[in-house]
Amino acid sequence: MRLGITLTKLKGWTFLLVLSSGVFPVKSWFVGIFIALLLAPVLGFAQSARPRQLAPGILTVIPSAPAEEEMFSGPRPLVEIPTNIANLEKIQPNFAPLSGTLNERAKAAILRRTIWNLEFAFKPLRMITIDEPQPTGKMQRKLVWYMVYRVKNNGQHWKPIPKPDEFGNTTFDVQKVDMPLRFFPQFVLQAFELDNKQYLDRIIPAAMGPIKNREFPKQEIELHDSVTISTKNIEVSDERTDKSVWGVVCWEDVDPRIDYLGVFIQGLTNAYKFEDPPNGYKKGELPGSARVLTHKTLQLNFWRPGDTIDEAEEEIRFGVRIEADPVAQAKIFALYGVQERLDWLWIYR
Repeated sequence: MRLGITLTKLKGWTFLLVLSSGVFPVKSWFVGIFIALLLAPVLGFAQSARPRQLAPGILTVIPSAPAEEEMFSGPRPLVEIPTNIANLEKIQPNFAPLSGTLNERAKAAILRRTIWNLEFAFKPLRMITIDEPQPTGKMQRKLVWYMVYRVKNNGQHWKPIPKPDEFGNTTFDVQKVDMPLRFFPQFVLQAFELDNKQYLDRIIPAAMGPIKNREFPKQEIELHDSVTISTKNIEVSDERTDKSVWGVVCWEDVDPRIDYLGVFIQGLTNAYKFEDPPNGYKKGELPGSARVLTHKTLQLNFWRPGDTIDEAEEEIRFGVRIEADPVAQAKIFALYGVQERLDWLWIYR
C-alpha cells in the first residue's frame, strides 16, 4: 500500500492528518508524523484484506427478468376435482349462482403465487488441469471446465395481494417484498452440434482449491460448489451492503470436438409453466402426477474455434458466432434455437 501523508493546519495548533485511508485531527506536526508511522502497518493490512475489484468486463451480469404473467397460471381446468368426485355436475345450488359451484369453478381456476428472482453474474468459462483421486487410489490428470459465478438477492420480489371491491369482485395488486432466498442450482452444459449431448455439473473437491487460488488469490472469499451453496441463506443486498454468494460449477470429460455450446441454469427463479395432457390424469392417482412442468431457465451461449488436439480456454467466446454468409448464419442460429444474435436468453425447459 502507498501511504500518502498530508498535514493541513487548522485554527490554533490543530492539524488534520490526511492518510490514504482516513482523516485524523492532531495537535502538532510531530504527533501527526508519529501517528502516521504507527498506523501505516495496520492500514496497509486493512487495504490488502479488501476484496479485489474485478476489471471492467470480467464479470458479466444477467439481470433478473420477472413478468406479471409468471405470477399466475390459468384460467385452466383442475382436472383432478371432477375426476375424483362423482356426479359433481349434478350438484345444483338453490340460493347461489351456478358459477359459484365447485364444478364450475374447477373448470376455470386461476392459481396465483409469489415470484422471486436472483441476479446471476459470471466470470469467463475457463479450463484447469488438476490431479484427481481415482477409486484405485492413484491420481489422474484431468482437464476440468469451470465457471465462477455470483448470485445476488436484490429483493423487491413480486407477491399478489387480493383487493376486493364494493361489489364483491376481487382483483390483485403486486406487492414488492424482501426475503432471504436459497439457490438450488442445476447447471447443464450442452453441445449443440453433437446431437445436443449434455453434461451435468460435477462436484470435484480436488478442483476447489486450485480454482479458488487462481480466481481469488489471497482473498477471504468463500467459494461454494453446487451442493454447499444451497445451504446458504442469500440475504437481501442494498446499495451499501453486498451480500452476494460466490460459487463455481465444474464439468469434466467434455468432448473436445465441441464448438457450439450452451450453459443452462435453473434455480435462479421459481417461475414455471405447466400443462395437463388430455386424459392424462386418472382417478386415484396423485394430484398433478400427469402434469408437465417447465421451469424458467437462463441460457448462456458460447462458441470456440478450437480443435481436439490442444484445448485452450482462450478459444472460448461468450455469445453466438457471427458469419458473413446468411445461409451459414441461419444454420448457426438454428443450433442455439434463436433467430438473431442473443448472447443469453430466458427460456422454459
